Amino acid sequence: MKILAAIDIMAGKVVRLTKGQETNKIIYSDDPVQIARRWISDGADMLHLVDLDAALDSQYNNLAIIEEILKSVNIPVQIGGGLRSEEAIENIFEIGAFRVVVGTLAYRKPNVIRKLINHHPDRTVISLDQIGGVVMVKGWKSPTEYNVRDAMSKYYKMGVTNFLLTSIERDGTLEGPDIETINHVCSNPMINVIASGGISSLMDVIRLKAMGCKEVILGKALYEGKIELKKVKMIT
Repeated sequence: MKILAAIDIMAGKVVRLTKGQETNKIIYSDDPVQIARRWISDGADMLHLVDLDAALDSQYNNLAIIEEILKSVNIPVQIGGGLRSEEAIENIFEIGAFRVVVGTLAYRKPNVIRKLINHHPDRTVISLDQIGGVVMVKGWKSPTEYNVRDAMSKYYKMGVTNFLLTSIERDGTLEGPDIETINHVCSNPMINVIASGGISSLMDVIRLKAMGCKEVILGKALYEGKIELKKVKMIT
């Protein structure tokens, strides 16, 4: 199992939101590059960067900080948040992203995903951000017509094998992952499920690994000291 350390950036700072709500924000650092180096030093397999300003249509531009992180690290970096055009996605690849996470654009313009899969087959991740099984877009604010299983089936048929599954209701709560939903989508061994939302302990990680989850994103649990990356690496 691969461990991804989350770095959510808002107005140039490292933050964590609860359930995606801007009004429920904790600032953990004003130096995202230093945080990136810290998680690498502690053993993260990959970084998961989220540009919250882009996701929430804020006017703040974090691109320079993201570029600095990409130039400063020696492990793969997955980037998401507000990538709502082909140009934006290609730009992120050009500055050094290993993988991109696509949400809103995928559900509005599925043909874009076909193009991405042709050019970047193993580097495209479809986000399945869900509340009650319904996939949400536009910064987790707008429901789509898809449930998690239908969305996964649609894009898997296009050739997508990487899916980021986030329980919005659990994200940032440290209440534990949505075991039931994750267990359902991990049944296909050809699909790489990246689990996110609510993970708060080593036992959570062990359970996810036992279900066949291949990657897990750790966020608030790292920043609050609930989980230590070095200990996680010992069991994965």
